[in-house]
Amino acid sequence: KRADCRAIAKMMRDATGKRAKMWGAAIVGYDQYDYKYASGRSGTFIITGFSPRAKNISIYIMPGFSEFASLMKKLGKHKTGKSCLYIKKLEDVDNKILARLIKESVQIMRRRYS
Repeated sequence: KRADCRAIAKMMRDATGKRAKMWGAAIVGYDQYDYKYASGRSGTFIITGFSPRAKNISIYIMPGFSEFASLMKKLGKHKTGKSCLYIKKLEDVDNKILARLIKESVQIMRRRYS
């Protein structure tokens, strides 16, 4: 799992050009954006990141997955939440597709929150 996390970290560094920053105790984040809801609530969060968990690795694809249907079909064995991609190990997925997914999601977030 450690080698998987190093490889994912490299994909995220390549996509963002930024170094890792810890967000809380468990999320390794790359770059950040500021958001503000209609209610007035605002905050700052990661543009992309990951968290090594006991059962899987959570990869944060912040725009969600609706814009990535074709990539998701080619990715390999995974599960998703709203903005989380869950993989058990890196060999379960196509690493080139994963790197592209991360890169494109970063580009979308930067356009939305520049």
